[in-house]
Amino acid sequence: MSESPKTRRSYVRYGVAGLIALVVAYVGYALFLSKEPRQEKPATAEVVPGELAVDLNEMQVQAIKIGLVGTRTFVVERQAVGNIDFNQNQLTQVFTPYQGRIINAYPNVGDKVEKDQVLFTIDSPDLLAAESTLIAAAGVLRLQNVTLARAQKMKSFGGASQQAVDQSTSDQQTAEGALKSARDAVRIFGKTDEDIDAIIAMRKADPRLIVKSPMTGYVTTRTAAPGLFVQPGVAPPPFTVADLSTMWLFANVPEAETPLFKLGQKLKAHVAAYPGRDFDGKITVLGPTVDPNTRRVFVRSEIEDPHHLLRAGMFADFTIRIDDAVNAIAVPSAAVVREGDGSLSAWTTKDDRRFVRRTVKVGHIQEGFDQILEGLQRGERVVTEGAVFLSNKLAGGPTD
Repeated sequence: MSESPKTRRSYVRYGVAGLIALVVAYVGYALFLSKEPRQEKPATAEVVPGELAVDLNEMQVQAIKIGLVGTRTFVVERQAVGNIDFNQNQLTQVFTPYQGRIINAYPNVGDKVEKDQVLFTIDSPDLLAAESTLIAAAGVLRLQNVTLARAQKMKSFGGASQQAVDQSTSDQQTAEGALKSARDAVRIFGKTDEDIDAIIAMRKADPRLIVKSPMTGYVTTRTAAPGLFVQPGVAPPPFTVADLSTMWLFANVPEAETPLFKLGQKLKAHVAAYPGRDFDGKITVLGPTVDPNTRRVFVRSEIEDPHHLLRAGMFADFTIRIDDAVNAIAVPSAAVVREGDGSLSAWTTKDDRRFVRRTVKVGHIQEGFDQILEGLQRGERVVTEGAVFLSNKLAGGPTD
């Protein structure tokens, strides 16, 4: 039984329709797949002979920063930590020259005093005795002057012998010497010639011993108080006066660095109270011995402080230039990673996709930059932020 032409045409139409449906379904499935999120192949470390590298996808690259290896000027410096103290060469402990009780004390701690300004007065029995001797010596000299004049007058008309005149002359000269000695004894207490003449003229002893400042400066300590009994050289001193235009900085430097420090070297000191401010100074003393416990050497510096900003006891550090500045290859400090084995590394790239680890050798570290002695060349592209992320990825650790 043969098929009619009409039947054959129906089969053809059905076949074409099915083929079209199949094509449409295939295209739709392909479009569906194209709209699905593309799964990036995870980055893995590639081990190439002589180098270690990792590959990053576009999103990961956006999380780091890449820059060029450049150059920077490094100043060859050393630092040390210490503390501030008074300049002991410009500090005076003011004691009483003789014992006695304090009558009055005048300036307070922190006050500025001028040279020869009165600090305190004491009731001195030694001064009283010296002035009493002075008054007596002056009286004896007056008496001997009168006696000598009388003897000379009587000799002129035969009423006295030459021996009597000579004896009166000797007594008068002895009295002059005694008065001169008494004046010197009172002068030791700080009395002027005018004060001594007034004591002799008034024939009145004044036991008040005046103690003056031997220098211009500031009162740093005061123990003086009315009624306090004081003696020469017995601590504590009634007053301590210091010139605060310069201060001392004590520090200790490693034994291995001692050849770098020399007397007279200039330095910059810094204290936490004044961040960003430099205080000029110079090394004045290098310790002659090494501390057996710390293996450090004592260094003392003199710091200029014309505005009296530094305080004794402040923690401080100093920076000292020990050689000429050098211009060298440098990268930001964040570009250098210390690996688990203690080595230092940086990450370079040529296409911003594949990153190669380089072992580097670092020299000076200043102001957020590391000097590169080995491992990188100027102009290379290097990871400046996020280098730790790459090292962690290479090691298979967390990359957060």
